[in-house]
Amino acid sequence: MLLSVSVFLRVGVLHHTQLAMLEYEVRTSSMWFKRLRTNNNADIGIGALIIFIAMVMVAGVTASVMIQTMNNLQDQAVKTSEETIRDISSGLKISFVSGFVQNATITQLAIFVGTTTASDDVDLTYSILSLSDSSNKVILNYTSSCYSNSISNGLFGTVSTSNLTSSQYGLLVIRDIDGSCNRTKPILNDEDLVVLLVNTSTCFSGLGTRTEVTGEIYPEHGIHGILGFTTPSTFEHSIVDLQP
Repeated sequence: MLLSVSVFLRVGVLHHTQLAMLEYEVRTSSMWFKRLRTNNNADIGIGALIIFIAMVMVAGVTASVMIQTMNNLQDQAVKTSEETIRDISSGLKISFVSGFVQNATITQLAIFVGTTTASDDVDLTYSILSLSDSSNKVILNYTSSCYSNSISNGLFGTVSTSNLTSSQYGLLVIRDIDGSCNRTKPILNDEDLVVLLVNTSTCFSGLGTRTEVTGEIYPEHGIHGILGFTTPSTFEHSIVDLQP
C-alpha cells in the first residue's frame, strides 16, 4: 500500500538577535505530525558560560591559596627575624674566674657572669654551664638550694658548696638593681652581675696544677659566654685568679 506524503514548509525569519525557526508538516493519508527545528547556537553559548564560571571558580580558589601561603610566609619571616635579632643581640658574658685552693687543689670555682650590652633578660633557670678539665666534661644546671643575694662572708664563705653535685651550680648575687634575680627565678638584665659557684671536687675530684679548663655558659637564647684558663704551676694563696 502506497502512502501519499504532503510536505508544507513555513520559514519564519525573526530579528537577527533571535533564533531562526524552520517549521514543517508531514502528512500522510492516515495521520499527520509536526516537527519544530531550531539551531544549536544557544547550546554553544551555555557551554561557554559554564566554562567561564568554572574558570572564575578556579581562579578564586587559586587566589585564596596564594593569599594564605603569602600570609604564612610573612608570619614565618617575621618570626625568623625576631629570633635572629634576639640571638645576636642577647646573651651572657664571663668577665672573671677565681678559684679556692684547699689541700693543693682547687675545690671551688667562682665564675662572674653578666649580660651582653643591650641584651634582653636572661633566665638562669634555663641556662646551662659546661665545664671540662681535658679529661672529663660535666653539664651543670642552676639549683636554688645554693643561693645568696648578698656577700656576707666573702666570695667562698657566704654559701656552702659542699652539697653541690657534679650537675649543679649555685648562685651568688653581686649586683641586682631591680631585684629580678631571686632564688626561684633568677633573671639577669642590664648591669646585673652574679657569680656561678661550682664544686670542682665533685666534678673533677679537684683541679690540680697545670690543668687546662674550658667551658661555656649557654643561655636559653643568644650568645654564650666562654671561659678558658690553665691553672698555675703552684698554688701560693688560698684564692687564685684564673681568668682573665
